[in-house]
Amino acid sequence: MTGKPAAERHIGLLNGFAAYGMWGLVPLFWPLLKPAGAVEILAHRMVWSLAFVAVALLAVRRWAWIGELLRQPRKLALVTVAAAVITVNWGVYIWSVNSGHVVEASLGYFINPLVTIAMGVLLLKERLRPAQWAAVAVGALAVVVLTVGYGRPPWISLCLAFSFAVYGLVKKKVNLGGVESLAAETAIQFLPALGYLVWLSTQGDSTFAAEGTGHALLLAATGIVTAIPLVCFGAAAIRVPLSTLGLLQYLAPVFQFVLGILYFKEAMPPERWAGFALVWLALTLLTWDALRTARRAARALAGRTAAAREAAAEPGAGGSVPVAAPLSEAEAKALETKP
Repeated sequence: MTGKPAAERHIGLLNGFAAYGMWGLVPLFWPLLKPAGAVEILAHRMVWSLAFVAVALLAVRRWAWIGELLRQPRKLALVTVAAAVITVNWGVYIWSVNSGHVVEASLGYFINPLVTIAMGVLLLKERLRPAQWAAVAVGALAVVVLTVGYGRPPWISLCLAFSFAVYGLVKKKVNLGGVESLAAETAIQFLPALGYLVWLSTQGDSTFAAEGTGHALLLAATGIVTAIPLVCFGAAAIRVPLSTLGLLQYLAPVFQFVLGILYFKEAMPPERWAGFALVWLALTLLTWDALRTARRAARALAGRTAAAREAAAEPGAGGSVPVAAPLSEAEAKALETKP
């Protein structure tokens, strides 16, 4: 009994490393698709991703969710919004990598947690702990420093961070599994993407058939590159704690940042280092606060469980050990805000 959970956690960690590792190394893939432009690559990614996940769903025979989704117009509308937002995210990311902005793209995924927190305050009226406020303030300062360093706002980073934060918010409300969600989103993207590829072909500007079999296979592989990390992430999410996934998520932008400097040889003047250092400080504050809060919650739950067991062991308790009652809303808030 004890070996099985440990084995499951081990599998989960391996899948987590695989997912974020592949997302971190994907900047090496997009340049291989040149001379195809970013929009053509994006369209192929949409078309082939649907083909890949359709085969996967056919293999596991998971189709019941489609009927349920079609019977819920509000949920279908949210999936459409998610498809539109992730289209922007994918397009900007592919363009930024193939245009020599890998470091700035990595910054977008570094600041994504900060943007998500800020959106929680502005849109969901969430209350932040002092450490979270400090992290958001340091992150805002980092954007100012990077704006001075770049001579313009880091719009690539901000676009990637905000689009992915909105995407995450919408997906939370949709509540579909990873593969199912990707299938629904790419189904919405499919016809516009296919129409664009057909039009591109009629104009003689398509590279799919003009650059040889190897190039065509690489374009088709965009579906695998999109879906495989998502499958690994899904396998990790059900096996490892959320706090562990929260730490693993930084692997992807770290890999991208290192690739941008060492492989793509992008410039990093002192002011950009200063901006990135502030971002990393903000993320350190967030991580420290999240781990501290998780430990307090675990200690509180352990204390309540121990108290319940003691009560059950008293004479007249019947010898049964009741499950510890969950924390009340007031207790949970007090735990979160306690310094």
